[in-house]
Amino acid sequence: MTPVANLSPLLGTARVPFLILTPACVALGVATAHWTAGQVNVLYALLALIGATSAHVSVNALNEYLDFRSELDFHTTRTPFSGGSGTLPNRPELARQALGLGIVALVITGLIGLYFVWIRGAGLLPLGLLGLVTIVIYTPWLARVPFLCLIAPGLGFGTFMVMGTDFVLTGEYSWTAFVASLVPFFLVSDLLLLNQFPDAEPDQEVGRRHYPILIGRRPSSIIYGAFLLLAHLSIVAGVLLNLLPAASLLGLLTLILVVPTARGAYLHADEMENLATFLGFNVIINVATPLLTAIGLFIA
Repeated sequence: MTPVANLSPLLGTARVPFLILTPACVALGVATAHWTAGQVNVLYALLALIGATSAHVSVNALNEYLDFRSELDFHTTRTPFSGGSGTLPNRPELARQALGLGIVALVITGLIGLYFVWIRGAGLLPLGLLGLVTIVIYTPWLARVPFLCLIAPGLGFGTFMVMGTDFVLTGEYSWTAFVASLVPFFLVSDLLLLNQFPDAEPDQEVGRRHYPILIGRRPSSIIYGAFLLLAHLSIVAGVLLNLLPAASLLGLLTLILVVPTARGAYLHADEMENLATFLGFNVIINVATPLLTAIGLFIA
């Protein structure tokens, strides 16, 4: 089979449909920079988006490769939102290419990061290095430490992505960007938490140790509901502290989905066939909330 013919299934290891989360988080960082500093450099914003997307592709491809090597992918019950793409169990000959994709994407992110360190200074370096390290160690190590497994996704898409984007556009860190970053911090941590519910038993077999394994699904659904609440309270707190404009309260519109989703996750925590609807709602909340908050910042 030609390389071109291999491209389409290989992109499955990047989990392309889920890459929509990255523009939402980058948009929030661009919005905080716009609100605090006025006009932003469009080229820098585009480069930040490319670097963030490459980071997302890297963590996805490396996760697919490592889950294939551990044989986890052969035991999960796949859903549209969890259990991996299924690409490598169906096409095992693509395993090395998936690893290569993860490495190349990581290098692209690193090079873009180095460019911004050159342009904006070494202040970006700690954030960037932590981001790269998180990508590399997430599946083999962080997924085995419950608290770190919980917060690592939120750090990647919230702290690192939102604050990093704001920094490359403004040249400094701000409390506005920090408060805004708490929205995807809590939401994306929640995204992975709820997606772990269907895979708890297979994950345990390969040595993972997250909260649905450690304390069970029903207690973990309480953490899930608390993080949903904290994400939205972060917007309110930002407005009350004058760190975010009142228009950013647009992000609270997703509360219309938050209440039934939190309730559904609790009531159906152990019923995987009934949980699928709420896994879908969870994705919508993750994308829509930072986007709506960003819109509020842009129009303020």
